[in-house]
Amino acid sequence: MKVYDVVIVGGGPAGLSAGLYAGRARLNALLIEKDKDGGQIVITSEIENYPGCLPEESGSTLVERMSKQVEKFGIERTSDCIESVDFSGDIKVLKGKGKEYHTKTVIIATGAYPKPIGCPGEKELIGKGVSYCATCDGNFFEDFEIFVVGGGDTAVEEALYLTKFGRKVTIIHRRDELRAAKSIQEKAFKNPKVDFMWDSVVKEIKGDGMVQSMSVENVKTGEVTEIVADEEDGTFGIFGFIGYLPQSKCFEGSLDMEYGYIRTNENMETNVPGVFAAGDIRIKSLRQVVTACADGAIAAVMAEKYIENEGGN
Repeated sequence: MKVYDVVIVGGGPAGLSAGLYAGRARLNALLIEKDKDGGQIVITSEIENYPGCLPEESGSTLVERMSKQVEKFGIERTSDCIESVDFSGDIKVLKGKGKEYHTKTVIIATGAYPKPIGCPGEKELIGKGVSYCATCDGNFFEDFEIFVVGGGDTAVEEALYLTKFGRKVTIIHRRDELRAAKSIQEKAFKNPKVDFMWDSVVKEIKGDGMVQSMSVENVKTGEVTEIVADEEDGTFGIFGFIGYLPQSKCFEGSLDMEYGYIRTNENMETNVPGVFAAGDIRIKSLRQVVTACADGAIAAVMAEKYIENEGGN
């Protein structure tokens, strides 16, 4: 039975950063990613706030360089989806779809996924006008109307990106002011293609095979507005950016959590010795690429110290 020094679950910025530090420390490390590297950052069209990022940096270009850097240190990689875990012993067990992994330490960097808008018709029309990825689907709405649901950094940044495609982009926000950083807000207010529906929520999305209309309710007045696709267009785009949900289901009952997010201390240690969490999956005040990378680095260094001081016996 092969026992790794560390198994890193997740190939986003936190997992890749942990992999880089584990590789440099010459740990016997395995990084497991169920899909492709990058997590949520891959669908981010523009990155301006990561120190040293290139001009016109996107999530995919940044992750590509991170992945190549990790490869340089030769840590083992595999594609699998962890379905259950057993953290009760000194050797931790992670059970994938067809294989078990045994390790002295674990770094959980599974991140989060987009939160649905939460209205009737949404699920049925995903990929048929409803999307959560501007870079993936923005070009499908060339010269169409586009609606963005949300008011935080991501929502406003992606709305600005979508102005490259749509003839008009309307931000629907449940409050009367945006939550995005002031610098991002300023760009949105100056852009002539960006409009706003304040104090509003999407109540229903309708369409036969593709989005054709939606009902939007004003939360203060209760007034419902029916938005119907332009007759010539036949459809419009609805992009949801209202937050994320943690990918932590397989760790439930094994770790201390709050609303699905894993509780750690400043050293990324969970309540189980030898198990660490990094990035968007943990309870934290700022979920950004820069903090995810810092988390991953700390987790890997702490995992190495754990093996040296406690877990190596």
